[in-house]
Amino acid sequence: MVLHNFGEKLYYGLVTTMTSHLSGISKLIEDAEGDLFLEELNQRWADHNKALQMILNILMCMEIAFIPRTHKTPILELGFNLWRDIVMPRTRLRDTLLELVYKERNGEVINRELMRNIIKMLTDLGSSVYEEDFEQPFLEVSADFYSLKSQQFIESCDCRDYLKAERCLNEDIERVSHYLDPRSLDKIAKLVEKEMIESHMHRLFQIENMALLDMIVNDKYEDLGMQYNLFRRVPAGLSIVRDVMNLYIWDTGKQLVADLERLKDPVNFVQCLLDLKDKFDKIISLAFNNDNTFQNALNSSFEYFINLKPSSPEFISLFVDDKLRKGLKGLSEDGVEVLLDKVMMLFRYLQKKDMFKMYYSLHLANRLSSGKTISTDDERSLIDKLKTERRCQFTSKLEGMLIDMKTSQDTSIGGED
Repeated sequence: MVLHNFGEKLYYGLVTTMTSHLSGISKLIEDAEGDLFLEELNQRWADHNKALQMILNILMCMEIAFIPRTHKTPILELGFNLWRDIVMPRTRLRDTLLELVYKERNGEVINRELMRNIIKMLTDLGSSVYEEDFEQPFLEVSADFYSLKSQQFIESCDCRDYLKAERCLNEDIERVSHYLDPRSLDKIAKLVEKEMIESHMHRLFQIENMALLDMIVNDKYEDLGMQYNLFRRVPAGLSIVRDVMNLYIWDTGKQLVADLERLKDPVNFVQCLLDLKDKFDKIISLAFNNDNTFQNALNSSFEYFINLKPSSPEFISLFVDDKLRKGLKGLSEDGVEVLLDKVMMLFRYLQKKDMFKMYYSLHLANRLSSGKTISTDDERSLIDKLKTERRCQFTSKLEGMLIDMKTSQDTSIGGED
């Protein structure tokens, strides 16, 4: 018929036939009740697709030769458009799908495969159909659902329980992966993050039984990890966690440098600094995913309160003096390196590094002259670390003292010979 100039008649005959057929299909779907509604719709859609493919194969000549030349709608697109305009029970379908989502959110089991097929039908009919008929209303009811759920959570549970908000987020993401179009993933994630997390961030930290400080003080790594993973999802979320951590470090550090009784024992004072640093290094490692922003905040806080005490350079040098006289006994070689690296960490925080150098020179001279150092190798190791940190000029005098001691020892041995 196409070859004999009956393409127009054939095309409009196809349109008329499909329209009549789909009108009957629409009535069958409309009459389906309850759970049978989606099943009927799904089956009829599958049949319609098979029929379209058969029609396309039969009318391939018209598809290739007539339709492009006359700018008609291609057969598959025509079939989809007619299905959308004649068959699609848009309001009923939307309400049914949203009801199933609501049921699953409340713990009921639904037919996910059937949901997936229906959602696929909507996306096949065009992105605008999917967005207008399902995605937009889905996001609207989701916002209402999680706004209410978050309010119930925050009014009836403590901070650890509220961390289950992440479970809500993960559950909706799982739903997206099972039956929603992948394009909805980012949208629903951002929506749940906003309703469950961002809207309540500040209130969470103002309620006593939800105190992040309790987790920090008692080294609750698992809870802190959940807190970190939850709040990193929203803008400014982690900055609040960092602020709370910084406040605790500042307060603890200021109490430490103001404790007159503790300051009577410089070695214990420095050990407390190292213990505090170890505590937060462990928190950042185990709970905060080695986040550099938290590590930088920790360093900044330590630098602040260590330099509140003018005697900090002297105290750190006295700590080194104590360890190099007697405190390294029993430590393995690796243990010694770890301790010396910790000393260097405190050294980096000092603003008056020349003051440390002055006290360290005096203490080193005293150790060497009295023969009280337990290891010249350890002495040299620390000086090498200082040299790497501050270059040769900073350590030239210290290195000279070790050389003089070695020369003196060699001369003494030579005289005995």
